[in-house]
Amino acid sequence: MAQFTLRGSIAALVTPFNSDGTINYEQYDRLLEHHITGGTAGIVVCGTSAETPTLSEAEDAEMFRHTVDYVKGRMVVIAGTGSNSTESCIKYTRNAANAGVDAVLTVGPYYNKPTSAGMYLHFSSVAKAVNIPIILYNVPGRTGSAIKPEVALRLARDYENIIGIKEASGNVMNVAALIADRPEGFKVYSGDDNISMLCNILGGDGCISVIANVIPKEFSQLMDASLNGRVAEARNLFYKYRKLMDLLFIESNPIPVKAALSAMGMMSETYRAPLCPMEPQNKEKLLAELKSLSII
Repeated sequence: MAQFTLRGSIAALVTPFNSDGTINYEQYDRLLEHHITGGTAGIVVCGTSAETPTLSEAEDAEMFRHTVDYVKGRMVVIAGTGSNSTESCIKYTRNAANAGVDAVLTVGPYYNKPTSAGMYLHFSSVAKAVNIPIILYNVPGRTGSAIKPEVALRLARDYENIIGIKEASGNVMNVAALIADRPEGFKVYSGDDNISMLCNILGGDGCISVIANVIPKEFSQLMDASLNGRVAEARNLFYKYRKLMDLLFIESNPIPVKAALSAMGMMSETYRAPLCPMEPQNKEKLLAELKSLSII
């Protein structure tokens, strides 16, 4: 398998909905164009930020196809295909491969809390079943269990198509452990906007980001500066947007980022239950920061 070269800003896209709960593809295409013109290197469709737990398998598959058809190679397209069922994960990953995506992002099985042996079994089963680049996704705050660095690295050594990891534990030392011992070509992406600059300076490859939805151009600049040793420039950009990074997680993702995009006129502020609009006091803080940054 050819080396996977994606580095930089990778946006974890939200899913716009109509008032009746169906997917609004007109608004979704507007978001795609927002990233194409903003210099985003890659996008994740149907990841956590997309409210994937409320999307059906058929909706996921259509989102994959639609995104590939619209983007036409102008950005790298990564499909979120994770599940807590190994059989389902394989099925979703095959759907994504058939749609022509460039890679898949597969989260550690959630809720059933597998052991490290179970994690290895899950991802090795997926890797053997498909011929597409696979990015592991470690986010224990949502899944209830972790893909430990030693398990991720063992998988990377054993399977050619396991080509990277989104490390979203919030632990910089996990990132350092992955980078220190990774096989050649294995990508380590931060899954946390607020430590992405530090991860890049340690030798990481960029960030699968939430804030990139709101400021694709500026976050791309932050990633480029920190990946290429322009630390002072990266630091200035980080401190400019640090408060916004925090506010985008003042409530469960993607509630605040959808509110921000709505305030920017990019999409309607519609959620699928059990997610719901922001608490008024939190939304007031978010809008005030967007205004102070001249985003709205």
